[in-house]
Amino acid sequence: MTWIRNPQVSAMLLLGAAILGLVIANTGLGPGLDALKHMHLPFTVFGLDLSAAHWVTDGLLVVFFFVVAIELRYEFTQGDLSSVSKAAVPTIAALGGVAVPALIYLNLAGADGARGWPIPTATDIAFALGVLALVAKRLPSRVRALLLALAVIDDLIGILFIAVFFTESLSLPLLGLAAVGVVAFWLLGRAYRGKRGSWPLRILLLLVAAVTWWLVAMSGIHATIAGVALGLVLSPAPAESAREKLEPFTNGIVLPVFAFTAASVMIPQVPLGELSPVFWAIVVALPLGKLIGITAAGLLGQWALRVPKGGRVLLRELLGISLLGGIGFTVALLMNELAHRTTPELITEGTLGVLAGSLIAAILGATYLALLNRRYPDVETAEIRARDAEEYLRRTDGVG
Repeated sequence: MTWIRNPQVSAMLLLGAAILGLVIANTGLGPGLDALKHMHLPFTVFGLDLSAAHWVTDGLLVVFFFVVAIELRYEFTQGDLSSVSKAAVPTIAALGGVAVPALIYLNLAGADGARGWPIPTATDIAFALGVLALVAKRLPSRVRALLLALAVIDDLIGILFIAVFFTESLSLPLLGLAAVGVVAFWLLGRAYRGKRGSWPLRILLLLVAAVTWWLVAMSGIHATIAGVALGLVLSPAPAESAREKLEPFTNGIVLPVFAFTAASVMIPQVPLGELSPVFWAIVVALPLGKLIGITAAGLLGQWALRVPKGGRVLLRELLGISLLGGIGFTVALLMNELAHRTTPELITEGTLGVLAGSLIAAILGATYLALLNRRYPDVETAEIRARDAEEYLRRTDGVG
């Protein structure tokens, strides 16, 4: 299953599932699919009464956020964000990439859609890295490192937005019990020995995780926050084991199922000019807001922190990163559903806005980076030529 870990494959599965959902929703099968999404089980699950679509967003998607949190922990402890100096520029760039799209959205969406301002602030890690890997293999490693670090911080900001701005009612006792569950999960993780651990301990970890998820869901905070909290506190050995086992599942099932479900909306039969301001706000804010915000903040951060020339991301490279930053997708679709949960028509137009804005950013970013990629030498070819030259000099040494 190593092929499914490939970022290019993950991006293609995500895009394919979204297109399939959108197409089916606009055929004769659309009403049946919509009814299936809103179908409830004939019984509650420990007090939870969720539709099929909400079991995807509040249940299945928790696994994705758990894996994201494991990656967040790694990046902040051992990876590209493990020191203040490493994290400073990506953090400044990410903040610019959040602030400018939010401001553009608020200026275009109007009062009715103002609640959705966090939607265009998200960047989809899997999609952005997939496009980069597909069209820009020759670019320096610093480009991928900055995009990865920026997207990780962007995800962290998105998680905070979900926790703070999309919590309508809060049960402090249940939240307190959920915190106890997180502590218990942390303690069990510390008892984990070796890469495999013992089966009883692994089963106990699963049980504690399930109870914690239920407590968070019942407390009023979005259930995905449980996955984030558990992933952040899990010790390195079990965390790495969990990531290895869950990554194919998230790439091959969780994200495509969510993309299919979220994108399966009926396109309104109205002229473009009659679409709501929410649609246009997202379409403009995602590609343009990220382009302006990330580029300007990235340049400012490198200048303010006096990053040496050899370690700087050049303007032409930063423009490519900024364009890919406009691919919102997964987290943006989730925040769209949370922001407009009481207005289904805005969920539809917001979803179309996220898909359209992300597609524009992906096309512009892929085209630009493919052209930019040509300006850099083929590393593999250069290495082969260097080895051939070295071998030639060795063989002709002393001949003369």
